[in-house]
Amino acid sequence: MATAQETHKYPGELNDVPGWFWPLDQVLFSWFLERQEQRDTRGDLLELGAYLGKSAILLGHHLRDGETLTVCDLFGTEPPDAANRAEAAKSYSSLTRQAFEQNYLSFHDVLPTIVQAPSSAITDEVAPGTCRFAHIDASHLYEHVQGDIGAARDLLLPDGIVVLDDFRSEHTPGVAVAAWEAVLNRGLRPVCLSSQKLYGTWGDPEPVREELLAALRGRDDCAVTVEQAAGHQLVRARAKSKRMRLPSLPLSRHPAPAAVPSSPAPGSQAPASSAQRADAAPVPEQTKQASSADRAARTTRPPTPRDRTRRLALDLLPPAVTRAVRRNRAARRAKASGTDQSRR
Repeated sequence: MATAQETHKYPGELNDVPGWFWPLDQVLFSWFLERQEQRDTRGDLLELGAYLGKSAILLGHHLRDGETLTVCDLFGTEPPDAANRAEAAKSYSSLTRQAFEQNYLSFHDVLPTIVQAPSSAITDEVAPGTCRFAHIDASHLYEHVQGDIGAARDLLLPDGIVVLDDFRSEHTPGVAVAAWEAVLNRGLRPVCLSSQKLYGTWGDPEPVREELLAALRGRDDCAVTVEQAAGHQLVRARAKSKRMRLPSLPLSRHPAPAAVPSSPAPGSQAPASSAQRADAAPVPEQTKQASSADRAARTTRPPTPRDRTRRLALDLLPPAVTRAVRRNRAARRAKASGTDQSRR
């Protein structure tokens, strides 16, 4: 019997990893993280809810010396309540820690810090005010998301970025309620909205929002709109197509092999291409004659005024006479062609 290690399909690139981490959000994650790096903003990275590691792999790509990526997920552990158990059984029954680790190690040398527990345990594992970026994608139930948002506020630096997944999906109304409640009542300030994620901060959103707007408006693969709602400026970004210009992504240790043409055996002749075979094949005499006739037909001289006069005369004659004339001409042409062939 094959083991899980033997049957696991290793990803050849980031987008081979299963998950709902769309190209636009890959672009946005990278932009926020690179901006922090350019400003030398130091701090750890946090992800609540990892699934099979697609977004965690990108987060790990932006770790610097002295920083830690912490990933928290149940990974098959018994959920804390009945509603959470039902959600896990429906959406994440195939999720295993081993699959996550194998995917992550396809791109990185060392695993992140893994907390295999409900997301409510994260404040016991990560110190307050130590994270510069937090991605919340764990439970979709209102009570749990509300707690995860509160934990992120405690763990983030003053200008840290939090990303709330599924804030507007039709099957996750609990996330939507918790997200907009945080905006309206808990001091969270939106920076940007994608089709799936809300990017925000408890710091001053204006500088980062203006820089992001300029960056997005400079792209031809992204549409941007700005709206006002309840005193908040909402920047909405939308991918114009599935083919976006992606940032520098982590490289897999298992890239898909490039197609290499097979080499001929020593002493044997390499197979000729179809074009070479066509050039080398003998051409029958009849084919040559037909080709010459085709070329002659293609290069026939344009009709002269005399030709046009004859054609007009035929059109004006009674139909029976016209048919007789044309039959006579066809017979003469056939006879002339036969004579010409006999001379050859």
